[in-house]
Amino acid sequence: MALIPWKPFGDLEKWLGEGIPDIWEWPEIRFPKLPSVRVPRMDIYEKGNNVVAEVELPGVKAEDISVEVKDNVLDIEARSEEEKEEKKKGYYRKESGERYFRRQATLPTDVVGDKAEAEYADGVLTVTIPKAKPKAAKEKKIKVKAKKTKGKGKAKK
Repeated sequence: MALIPWKPFGDLEKWLGEGIPDIWEWPEIRFPKLPSVRVPRMDIYEKGNNVVAEVELPGVKAEDISVEVKDNVLDIEARSEEEKEEKKKGYYRKESGERYFRRQATLPTDVVGDKAEAEYADGVLTVTIPKAKPKAAKEKKIKVKAKKTKGKGKAKK
């Protein structure tokens, strides 16, 4: 019996050989410069009758922060533009950039999103959302009906 050599990329080589152009011949694709997306640290905890979320957003202005609560999901977005200019002996440097923060989290309990409040101080956003009052479970007694059978309880042979 002859051994057949294993080619882990054999099918890929065959597929590439069937008319797919060489990737080096593809046109150059240029993407617009997008801001780097950062996922900020977030702590979520219960405090009394509220759910509190603390999110680290360093270097962001309060007016550049968007907070939304919908269907028990907290959605936080923030943008900041940064420019640094430094002139010293013998050299000149200027750096600029845009940062984009986004974080979503499903909250651990039902909340009243319309009554959420947010405060921003020292680079930390604190969102306080009241918990919804639990709905009382409705109980219903279900009557079991007996169904008559044709065999009157005896098994047929």
